[in-house]
Amino acid sequence: MSSIRPQSLNLTSHHARYPGIDPQSALRNSAVGKVVFISGASRGIGKATAVAFAEAGAKAVYLTARSEEALKETLALVQDANPETHCAYMVCDVTNTEEVEAAVADCVAKFGAIDAADANAGYLGPWVKIGETDPDNWWKCFEVNVKGAYNVVRFTLPHLIESAKRHAVIGGSGGHLIVVSSVGAQLLMKGASDYQTSKHAVNRLCEFVQSDHDEDGIKAFAIHPGGVATELGLSMPDNMHAYLNDEPDLAACFAVWLCSGQADWAKGRYLSANWDVSELSGLKDEIIADELLVNRLRGKA
Repeated sequence: MSSIRPQSLNLTSHHARYPGIDPQSALRNSAVGKVVFISGASRGIGKATAVAFAEAGAKAVYLTARSEEALKETLALVQDANPETHCAYMVCDVTNTEEVEAAVADCVAKFGAIDAADANAGYLGPWVKIGETDPDNWWKCFEVNVKGAYNVVRFTLPHLIESAKRHAVIGGSGGHLIVVSSVGAQLLMKGASDYQTSKHAVNRLCEFVQSDHDEDGIKAFAIHPGGVATELGLSMPDNMHAYLNDEPDLAACFAVWLCSGQADWAKGRYLSANWDVSELSGLKDEIIADELLVNRLRGKA
């Protein structure tokens, strides 16, 4: 039960952006007119996601994180990637409900809508057996990974629903929500009880969002962003670092693909950014018919 081999589909595995998800080629202009809200946007995957949406022609990207200096760096990168993409930020701790609500309100006040949201902020504590854990630090994983994701979901959803309705009239696809999960949600590794159970909960949260709001046009996805050598990734035990061989913009470009409308059929599911999107799309009928990539104890009856 301690194996680290990911539970995955038998698809070609990518480790950096590739033509099928490149915002500058296949996904060029796929985000035109859209406003994207990103938490955890000050570094790593969140920073790369902001840049990728700018490359895809987003109308505006709104950034939140706890470090203002780092947010300023991301804002500069967005402006360099596409001077026509508006960008603003607010210092925000995703575990603080009032701060998240204020950031969402500010985004809408500045840019008029939220068409896509990416709940990217995360936390990983020291790997310790449950009987040796610090209770406060163990619970912090849930505060950031689950409550933080919930806060972003809760306050962006009304605007995402409006986006879905608007795009149903004008064309295109809106109302996309991404919650960053982990392949760890599918694993059982000694010492990782806080992180892996919190990410498992994130997957289930995504399923509930889809169940509750499918009729509102919402398209929610829980994604494994790959193994990225971010500050969070490098806080894993040293023997895990060899698996951190993916670039931050793999997940960033995958997020752009998810929000392009091409993956709307996969809504409510756990997906890996490593999976080749052409091959994944080729499994569409099987995935839908057999209700794959969701949490359950057995196959479809």
